[in-house]
Amino acid sequence: MSAPSHPLEVALRVPLGAPLPELATFATEVERAGLDGIGVPDHHHTGRDAYLALAAMGMATNRLRLFPATSNVVTRHPIVLASLVASLDELAPGRSELTVAPGFLSVEKAGEAQAKRAVLGEAVRALRGLLHEGRADHGGRELQLFHHPRSRAGLVHVLASGPRLLELAGAVGDGVLMLVGLHPDGVQAARAHVRAGAERAGRPDPYGPDSDFVETLIVPIGLGTRDEVRAWPRSWFRDGQPWLHYPSRSNLRWLSASGLDLPELGTGPDLTDPASLPDALVDDLLDAYGLFGPPEQCADRLLRARDELGMQRAFLFPAHTWTGSYDLPHDVVKAWSSTMRPRLTQAG
Repeated sequence: MSAPSHPLEVALRVPLGAPLPELATFATEVERAGLDGIGVPDHHHTGRDAYLALAAMGMATNRLRLFPATSNVVTRHPIVLASLVASLDELAPGRSELTVAPGFLSVEKAGEAQAKRAVLGEAVRALRGLLHEGRADHGGRELQLFHHPRSRAGLVHVLASGPRLLELAGAVGDGVLMLVGLHPDGVQAARAHVRAGAERAGRPDPYGPDSDFVETLIVPIGLGTRDEVRAWPRSWFRDGQPWLHYPSRSNLRWLSASGLDLPELGTGPDLTDPASLPDALVDDLLDAYGLFGPPEQCADRLLRARDELGMQRAFLFPAHTWTGSYDLPHDVVKAWSSTMRPRLTQAG
């Protein structure tokens, strides 16, 4: 696919790694750098609320698209989520959206189980009804939201990395936020699952010419020299979990679909040290997975992905480990402002 001239909207993951006033100030830096949006992890255990952070960011900025990345339907009931997004839309009109998932760290830290796909699907349908029409059926009861967004704001995206969640996104979502790498073969394989879900649900082709379905590709980014970025696939996210298995082992599926096989990592008790991965394989998987290297190289890789995939939305996901999960991505913002954005602008 070749579409070299369409605009590319790029948002950035910003964790709850500082007091809310500092996060609002950081959002103004993100806006000045020329990025288009911010997604904030909805991690209750930080002691900072994602929606209060997004509200503070909305009041401090003028054009950034703002969304949780992501919320869950276990610790937040659909009507609570809908009310939060509608309130955010009043503070930042037309700039609020919602992404939901079965639940990861917030659910884990609350001692609860992730939502089953059927539960998540029902919740997404309810959220779309509440945010788009102000009413929905959920759990056999009618829910009502007196004030709901009147614009295209309030879109409900499903976060997906595995095949079944990709199919769920196609079946029930306004869009999908998916982590499947940037290699055309891997992305094509993932899109096939989104299409399959839509088809089974009797919905139009999400990638058809008249579709308003929104696809956002999560794009891992790690800045540094070649030797520095090679360290990422060879590291551990946390004890027992290789970096390449974060946030899930689905990463390996799409790398495999891209022509890369990683049997060296193994699974379970057979898990091996990722430090053994050879240079050539590491270089290939970094290229297939995201943006890794000096800022100029990252910008060129993003342009290639735009042109090869017809990508219109990217969500930059700064590389990190468990111990650095809440570091603010100052380096990415600086690189975007000084090098990456000018390079993308020059390319057209």
